[in-house]
Amino acid sequence: MALNDTLMEDMKNAMKAKDKDSLTVIRSLKSALMNYKIKVGHELNSDDELDVLATALKQRRESLEEFSKAKRQDLIDATNKEIETIEKYMPKQLSNDELEATVEETIKEVEATSKKDFGDVMQALMPKIKGKADGKAASVMVGKKLN
Repeated sequence: MALNDTLMEDMKNAMKAKDKDSLTVIRSLKSALMNYKIKVGHELNSDDELDVLATALKQRRESLEEFSKAKRQDLIDATNKEIETIEKYMPKQLSNDELEATVEETIKEVEATSKKDFGDVMQALMPKIKGKADGKAASVMVGKKLN
């Protein structure tokens, strides 16, 4: 089932259940998908949809950091619920061990030996983990492995 169809179905269920939190997030995702579709000027494929979801998730995580610094527990709780809702539509995330194995495999493929090869490794790695792992975590892991 396409993401848009899934979102419509979940939106109906959230309305029936009077789940305002989920409904708000689902509506924002539908809006983001529509805006992206207009921006690119064609129907979205699964990679495009994944980009939109990843962007929404990244925005929420960045907000979470700011709310934590401001010690705003009410906003932290709300943002965590939003993140949980968005994660339901994302592909299964790689575990730390799986990410580490993918990083090591990519380093061998690229034949990287030092920090100078960091960009090449990241360029080869990102398509493999797109939507399945946090780019920042992958970047840190690649940096450690190349030291």
